[in-house]
Amino acid sequence: MQDWLWATAADLGRGIAAGDIDAEALCDVYLAEIASHADTDRIYARVTADRARAEAAAAAQRAKLGLRRGPLDGVPISWKDLFDSAGVATEAGSALLENRVPQDDAAVLANATHGGAVCLGKTHMSELAFSGLGLNPVTATPPNRYDPALVPGGSSSGAAASVALGLAPVAIGSDTGGSVRNPAAWNGLVGLKTTLGRVDARGTVPLVETMDTIGPLTRSVEDAALTLALLEGGRSADLTGATIRGKRLLILADYADTSRDAPRAAFEHAVDRFKDAGATVMRDTVSAVQDAMDLTPLLFAPEGYAIWRDVIEADPHLMFDRILERFRQGRDVPAADVLDAHRKRAAAQAAYLRATGGYDAVILPTAAILPPDRDRLMTDEDYYVSENLMALRNTRVGNVLGLCGLTMPTGVPMCGVMALCPPMQEERLLRLGAAMEVALG
Repeated sequence: MQDWLWATAADLGRGIAAGDIDAEALCDVYLAEIASHADTDRIYARVTADRARAEAAAAAQRAKLGLRRGPLDGVPISWKDLFDSAGVATEAGSALLENRVPQDDAAVLANATHGGAVCLGKTHMSELAFSGLGLNPVTATPPNRYDPALVPGGSSSGAAASVALGLAPVAIGSDTGGSVRNPAAWNGLVGLKTTLGRVDARGTVPLVETMDTIGPLTRSVEDAALTLALLEGGRSADLTGATIRGKRLLILADYADTSRDAPRAAFEHAVDRFKDAGATVMRDTVSAVQDAMDLTPLLFAPEGYAIWRDVIEADPHLMFDRILERFRQGRDVPAADVLDAHRKRAAAQAAYLRATGGYDAVILPTAAILPPDRDRLMTDEDYYVSENLMALRNTRVGNVLGLCGLTMPTGVPMCGVMALCPPMQEERLLRLGAAMEVALG
């Protein structure tokens, strides 16, 4: 049964369907592991054991009757602590929202529950989701899978840790600037950033509503595809026969070449594997990317501050000072500048799609840096600022340009390779990702 802790969600689902795995026993194995793990309090903000057991019992009964609702019926899932859960606190990693207890489940949690998923609980995160590092001295900083002295990546930090450390087979996170993909990369996982609006965000604590997206952190691309279907209440992408042979991939040269040594070397190794598998890989710059990225100071902090201003300014002393400062960077930005930035962003998005239309995907290192040292981030302000900005530099490309994105492990710890596809092309992206996964071994 301990092997279940490291199986893919798809394999667990197949085991339940075949009668080899009992959903109640599976749930108990995960709950026992959560209860005994040394870092559980740094990973799970709240464990919903009673709900999990009830949902697992129902899933087990459906399996016996041949009435399973889908391939992940009976599979446990952890949820980032910004998805509302009925009767259970949802605090988004902030003391500002302490004891905030919603009456209803978020739409995605409701969909997943209807599909038979088992809710294990809520995972810790960066405060109000406004950091890519995963450092949160207000609630908890989850551990990095590879080195406890390093941060895990954020803002879906506990989500990544729960899967990477065997405390959940799948986690659901959010991605506004890279908050699914970055912690996935730094913890050796697959992470899917969906297109804005693809997954229902009702009942999700917002950060920047024009950028907020929802996606899974998983152990395989197949799991990511199945989980997306679960969140939507739809059908999974068909990954059968996926191949990278003949695919055209474009490296964003300026972003790949200016990533630091370790992630750049791991990325180039991955590129060699794609070439060996029959892909054509080109390198170029796309001016629209930098045009869009130059707008980021006007796209994130001003909207975030507009959403949270009243709550923040009522009790600013409750916040981690560096997160407070990031929000306040949007305080005095003129509305005309923000609206103009969104107009320019739309033009850059259109230009980017024209420039990359001849390629199957754009690829680059998921994160431009390795995870920084946790203690130094707390004591060295310049280090915090520089690493926080660099952590999400590459992933932000996908958010600002409105793309869908997928990160996969390169085989080098803490280094991921990311593929970006046009909006609402998740099925195409997942098929390509499945082929890339095979090429990477």
